[in-house]
Amino acid sequence: MKEDNMTNQYKIALYQEKREDGKVRCRLCPHNCIINEGKLGVCNARKNSGGTLYTLAYGNPCSLNIDPIEKKPLFHFYPGENILSLATAGCNFHCLNCQNWQISQASPEDFAQYRFTPEEIVQTALSYHTKMIAFTYTEPTIFYEYMYDISVLAHRNGIKTVIVSNGFINPEPLNDFCPLLDAANIDLKCFDDAVYKKLTTGGRLNPVLSTLKTLKNHDIWLEITNLIIPTYNDDPKMIQSMCEWLIENGFAETPLHFSSFFPSYKLQHVPPTPASTLIMAKEIAEKVGIKYVYIGNMPHIHGENTYCPNCKELLIARTRFSVRKNNIVDGKCAFCGESIPGRWD
Repeated sequence: MKEDNMTNQYKIALYQEKREDGKVRCRLCPHNCIINEGKLGVCNARKNSGGTLYTLAYGNPCSLNIDPIEKKPLFHFYPGENILSLATAGCNFHCLNCQNWQISQASPEDFAQYRFTPEEIVQTALSYHTKMIAFTYTEPTIFYEYMYDISVLAHRNGIKTVIVSNGFINPEPLNDFCPLLDAANIDLKCFDDAVYKKLTTGGRLNPVLSTLKTLKNHDIWLEITNLIIPTYNDDPKMIQSMCEWLIENGFAETPLHFSSFFPSYKLQHVPPTPASTLIMAKEIAEKVGIKYVYIGNMPHIHGENTYCPNCKELLIARTRFSVRKNNIVDGKCAFCGESIPGRWD
């Protein structure tokens, strides 16, 4: 594609460093890709044309749906509400177990049939009477400029914003975006750097831990998901180390979701996560001191209910992604008055 077409059709990317040799270094995520003329970054969503980096994702969603907030999963953030969810193609990880690989491992240029401006996205949310917009399904970092502009307009219209993210983003763009962000679910894939690199094809653990700290420091509502994959990150010692780090860094009241793996993408040969492994992980987390621990993708063991950590009464009863009962009143347990962290109506 010629440069003038890039200029006419695509938006110049933020966080780029031009080089004298015509290459461009992208500074959006810790990959810090050096991108040759005409080539894409690791994410398949940012392209060097004429020595300038462009985002191919702006205004180009590949998915737009209304979801329950519990599907993100966010359990302590306005439970029972619906949320407008959107994604563009591309991702800065190439996870072996990706369930959305058809869009995450593609380029936005492969999904150019939809065009939605930020104004149209916000208007869609308003028309469906949804109070929230989620950037999800793929990695929202890679459509940062689009997400940013939507969030500016969303906040002007009283709409809250949510990211479901791998947390692999550089500090500057993250800090710049935090004032526009209300909640996040971060996928903490494991607690071993070598396994992180293997599972994600090049990702690293420490930048994700840094993201968790930054979101906490900005007082953004945060929940964490750990998908347990047999033979990769199901070692009890690894789970114990992860939970201890969370406690030591002030995340005792941050909801932690252990999720069941199902064979997908390049891990078709790996068996599903046994219920016993998920129950073991939950027991480890609770013993270490994490107060709100959930088990996802396995409804028959009822691991998605919320209980009061003080009186142990059932506070929120969930069936898959629906809320059947809510005994949190004014942010407190209706039975004993214990304050329950979260964002509640």
